[in-house]
Amino acid sequence: MSEDKSISVVNLSNLSKPADTLIKKVSNAVGGIFEPYQITRVAKAEAKADLIKAESEIQITDLRRRALHRFVEEEAKRQSNIENIISKALPQLDDKGDPSQIEDDWVTNFFDKCRIVSDDEMQNLWSRVLSGEANVPGTYSKRTVNFLSDLDKDEAKLFSDLCGFGWMIGIFIPLVFDCQADIYNNKEISFNSLSHLDSIGLIQFNTLTGFVTEYLSQKTSISYYGKVLELSFAKETDNKLEVGTVLLTNIGQELAPICGSKPVDGFMDYVKDRWKDHLPEDNIEQASRTRGQGAS
Repeated sequence: MSEDKSISVVNLSNLSKPADTLIKKVSNAVGGIFEPYQITRVAKAEAKADLIKAESEIQITDLRRRALHRFVEEEAKRQSNIENIISKALPQLDDKGDPSQIEDDWVTNFFDKCRIVSDDEMQNLWSRVLSGEANVPGTYSKRTVNFLSDLDKDEAKLFSDLCGFGWMIGIFIPLVFDCQADIYNNKEISFNSLSHLDSIGLIQFNTLTGFVTEYLSQKTSISYYGKVLELSFAKETDNKLEVGTVLLTNIGQELAPICGSKPVDGFMDYVKDRWKDHLPEDNIEQASRTRGQGAS
């Protein structure tokens, strides 16, 4: 096997300990990921790499020659995809992480699925999954990795837009109270788009009864992209709060933190108005002033 690692796009020098550990982990699990992968695969196949340079010694039909050429080109592209994803993941590693604890089966499955991903934005998403698993092994299930392999770019953007409405209320919940309201439609969030995200398994979408979060204390703190909102209820315990028509599935919960979502302008005030019965008086007055300024 060739020892030339010059085709690797990853700089293997001066790596942090977690980065070095991750590379060793990946290489052990999938067989020397930073070696000339396409040559290795060809050598293991029945059509060995020697056939490519031995046309004068072995009779090879044009069909076989074209097939071998296509095979090598495809493997080179897949190798490039894999190395790009790893390169993007390395800067995101936590110095306290221990990638050696990632299960080998998880690594093998991850690279089997990600090797065909060539879009730069989707590679960024895959790299965040890899670094997240390296930082905290067990963060992403194989089910989520398998789901991600079928997720297209438009669906990923739609999910990211939806998560722009997400609040931390014990868990991450995108608050969608009225899917016909402009604040949602301006971000392409509608009945049809939510139905699609439901059908592919990222969310639960229930327009009939909606969802509530339960067992809230009398004074409850929730947050929207780091901005804390204090809520007040009548009872000391066992309070309920309506949270709209959308909940994330387990897969959605795993992907939400890395989907690249951003807060939506004006949405915090929109929610305050929706929950005004649970706001302290000063919050209600502030929300009213903000709406008045927006109308002027």
